[in-house]
Amino acid sequence: MEQDQVGEIINDAIDRANAMAFTREPPKTLQGRISYLLRQMGSTRAVAEEIGVTPASVARYRRGARKNPPRDIAAKVDEAVRTRWQPQIRKRHRDRAAAGGITVVTRASIGYDAPGGSTDESRVRRLRVHLPADYARRVFDARDAGQGDQRIAEIVTEGIQEEYFKDGGRRANGLEITINNIDYLDVSF
Repeated sequence: MEQDQVGEIINDAIDRANAMAFTREPPKTLQGRISYLLRQMGSTRAVAEEIGVTPASVARYRRGARKNPPRDIAAKVDEAVRTRWQPQIRKRHRDRAAAGGITVVTRASIGYDAPGGSTDESRVRRLRVHLPADYARRVFDARDAGQGDQRIAEIVTEGIQEEYFKDGGRRANGLEITINNIDYLDVSF
């Protein structure tokens, strides 16, 4: 599994954790979602560019003349709403996580390189690791800076390596882990 794919899975898990903090659900109907996007983005043209349709289609969605967009468009509308929904709550949740750390729960195939005749064969492990605030801040900073999924995967992998396998630097010096196949991964703040 590529580091980009691991990073994408981690990003999705962070988005799910953010959604858990919402105090209200986003609009459920297409009309409600389009109206919300229009309030947030200010113009039909901006919404149309965001979801990949024409401004006329956005107007039809808003007035209810068209209720069932293609699946890819519906997914883009849903994503656009969720990324803008309750920004203050999302920020407060993120600040709390950056101060207290994040917990990563995963079942993945983890391999490692270590000195001294140890095996480097990967095996499936179920882990629950609390990553301190430093790692949480680095993950959020990388997301904000748009450094990409690979960088986020590197930070989380390093955190799991340091906190779980090396026990905060008290053992296993020189150990390097790789995360290969992820069955599931959840993040909680």
